[in-house]
Amino acid sequence: MDIRKDILWRVYLCFLCMVLLCIFVLGRAIYIQRVQGSFWRGMGDSLHLKYQPIVAERGSIYSEDGNMLSTSIPVFDVFIDFAADGLREKDGKRFNENIDSLSYCLANLFKDKNAAEYGKELKRAFSEKDRYFLLKRKMPFEEYIQMRNFPLVRLGRNKSGFIIDARDKRINPYVLLANRTIGLSRQDSTKNVGLELTYDSLLKGTTGQRLMRYSAGTYLPVEGAELDPVNGKDIVTTLDTYIQDVAENALMNMLIANNSVHGTAIVMETATGKIKAIANLGKQPDGSYIEDLNYGIGKRTEPGSIFKLATLMSLLEDKYVDTNTIVNCEGGAKSFYGLVIKDSHMGTGDISVKDAFAESSNVAFAKLADQYYHNEPAKFRNHLHKMRLDTTTGVDIIASSGFPVIKKLKNWGPTSIPYMAHGYEELVTPLHMLTLYNAVANNGKMMRPYLVSSIKEYGVTIKNIDPVVLDPQICSAETVGKLKSCMLRVVDWEHGTAHAIKDSIYQIAGKTGTAVSAQDNRGYNKGNKIYQASFIGYFPAAAPKYTMAVVIQNSKESKLVYGAAVSGAVFKTISDKLYARYLSTATYNTALVKDSIINNAVGMKMDVRSIFGYMAIPFTDSSTTGSWRNIAFAQNTVIMRSSANTGLASLTTPDVTGMGLKDAVYLLENKGLKINIQGKGKVINQSMAAGTIFTKGQKISLFLN
Repeated sequence: MDIRKDILWRVYLCFLCMVLLCIFVLGRAIYIQRVQGSFWRGMGDSLHLKYQPIVAERGSIYSEDGNMLSTSIPVFDVFIDFAADGLREKDGKRFNENIDSLSYCLANLFKDKNAAEYGKELKRAFSEKDRYFLLKRKMPFEEYIQMRNFPLVRLGRNKSGFIIDARDKRINPYVLLANRTIGLSRQDSTKNVGLELTYDSLLKGTTGQRLMRYSAGTYLPVEGAELDPVNGKDIVTTLDTYIQDVAENALMNMLIANNSVHGTAIVMETATGKIKAIANLGKQPDGSYIEDLNYGIGKRTEPGSIFKLATLMSLLEDKYVDTNTIVNCEGGAKSFYGLVIKDSHMGTGDISVKDAFAESSNVAFAKLADQYYHNEPAKFRNHLHKMRLDTTTGVDIIASSGFPVIKKLKNWGPTSIPYMAHGYEELVTPLHMLTLYNAVANNGKMMRPYLVSSIKEYGVTIKNIDPVVLDPQICSAETVGKLKSCMLRVVDWEHGTAHAIKDSIYQIAGKTGTAVSAQDNRGYNKGNKIYQASFIGYFPAAAPKYTMAVVIQNSKESKLVYGAAVSGAVFKTISDKLYARYLSTATYNTALVKDSIINNAVGMKMDVRSIFGYMAIPFTDSSTTGSWRNIAFAQNTVIMRSSANTGLASLTTPDVTGMGLKDAVYLLENKGLKINIQGKGKVINQSMAAGTIFTKGQKISLFLN
């Protein structure tokens, strides 16, 4: 075989293969670029570009009197990228030069480890090139400001590796105040309830986004590729912090004193339906009380005798009875279809309907309701529907169990009407009953209860929420007048169940209730009954300003059980304070006497001279030496004398009582003392007596008031 031909054949074959390979590669490149180009470019961008959400600032919740009830404050999670180029360049020279001083500063700031422990931990993470080392979670803003000036940190992110993840933390500045109604979860903001949940779409705003490109080992924002977030709107509630505070304290004191299980107190503005306060307190396993459930809006129970108002309204509207109609209370006990209904105070005979209401006779109302509605149960139920006791109140807050239960007629038995007439076999919330009582106080006009009065954006009101009338007249004006008279008798009459809260200055009208509570699935405990105590009323009775409901669930250990003694007492405590603050017109005139009180202060001579000169207050300075002056104010006269601090030896403690903090700090620090401050205002006491010898660097405590 010709060797030359064999070699040429192989060369040509290799050349042909190379040409074919080049054609394939070129064709494939053209195909990828032209046909699949957009796909692969998108794939590349997805690996190097990402959108980072920018969370909007959540709106705040305010009380109607301008106090902040819920707001967001910034907190910071701090991480360190120990693989950052600027931190590792020159064999980590920058890290090694700053690690000791940084550890010392971190130890002083956080006080959870000493400097050696911090240094050891940071060196270990540096050696392991930890890319996302967690230094601190939920750092408050004050600590963050200090940390920014620490060694290494102040060099910036690229050189220090410090990564700051800022986010908002939701807080309630008043802590317990209306906490359940505001609805801020203590552990997890995703478990918010109340207003935080109901108005979440308004409060949270709109999340923005920022385009980030991966470069040099980190994601950096792309200029001009940012969509700003829209901050959430602010909610202004109808709550008044003073009324809320009064209600919570009064309720808390009774729950603790009476060892009760839980309770609620709701204060409503009679004319508008605004909820000015709603306190909800429940007992915890450790014996403390917190706002653990919205008992006023979301806890439905059998109301007991406060339901007699609905029964009496029905009877009066149908003209079956009048307030002076006589009813026989059967000595305080009567059997209805095999079940005995009793009065808490046995022995009553013939009395008027008005007095039966005032004495809260179960027998009287069971008899009357059964007599007139036994054969017409639909008529009674229609009245309850007219009073909106079988539907939600319309309050602007989510309450999972707040839907009332008035049984359908097909489920009524022979004892349903007599038992319903005095507050059993129905489930309603305290807010349902308060709305009904408020309608009577408001001359028959039923208002929708509500908690939010306006919505603001950047401080400007964008929506006002006006009062809503649910029913302009739930009953006739004649019936309203008779109901008011009956409720007034409950308090004013010496035999009325709430006579103990009668006040000589202003009138209270209302109704007590004491209901035996069913215990879960065990029914009513006949051997050791558990009572729910209630009082709902309004004041001043002649021109109602506030309507209030207090409902408290007692325990087996509770010494007081009746509505007047428990809930009525809480009502009276709250009403007294609200009347004195908002409604009382009493004035006190006292003869003006010459002011004989001497007020003393201490300050630098030039400062006090400047102040008195500016305010055109005449003064007398009896001294010509020294920089400090004692100032005495008496009978519109100002007298200045040389201070005892003048001429003191350098290591003798000066007397700074009466000074403002600025002057006291100036004087003491110039002498080399270290100062610990407690309180605000002027100095009223100091830990080291004036004139004592001290050493430089010694600590002195100042007490201000």
